[in-house]
Amino acid sequence: MEVKILNIQGQETGRTIELMDSVFNIEPNDHAIYLDVKQHRANVRQGTHKAKERAEIAGSTRKLRKQKGGGGARIGSIKSPLLRGGGRVFGPRPRSYSHKLNKKVKQLARRSAFTYKLQKNELMVVEDFNFEVPRTKEILLVKNNLKINDKKVMFVFNNKNNNVYLSSRNLKDTSVITVNELNTYSILNNQNLVLSESTVATINSLLG
Repeated sequence: MEVKILNIQGQETGRTIELMDSVFNIEPNDHAIYLDVKQHRANVRQGTHKAKERAEIAGSTRKLRKQKGGGGARIGSIKSPLLRGGGRVFGPRPRSYSHKLNKKVKQLARRSAFTYKLQKNELMVVEDFNFEVPRTKEILLVKNNLKINDKKVMFVFNNKNNNVYLSSRNLKDTSVITVNELNTYSILNNQNLVLSESTVATINSLLG
């Protein structure tokens, strides 16, 4: 499938680029997308939650009352989980939530995400560009020219582009990443995906 290449003024350059059907025009697999997004969200969890258990509570270990004859249930120290301020039973402990997902499933999920973006006309290709100096109004002008200034947008470059990245850093609805940082979650979490011209060849070779 061929799509038109735009410049940063939002005009057609008169050139087209080939998007491989095996990457951008497949039968989307929603379950693969679910598994990949689930893994991504799990892997970014810190897992640093912790509750103090009985042995970690600061307090006396004195037995509060005698074992028998009081008419109530037996009770130990003030650290008992049954008392207010006592330790917690089976509380959360630090752990890793990360888990493995097969490489082919991740690739299928990524192809499915690209297909959805192309079907919804939320994917465009622009010729490679850079800014002379980092300036937020420059990236805002590009978004306005491409008629996506009111959308959550992700720009994808083949290599790190510091000036464009720094220009977008304080815009909450605009992100700039390299093709190696692409994942299914980031593709679907943005309303529009803007690929640089050189990025398309890399994506075709990685997923084709």
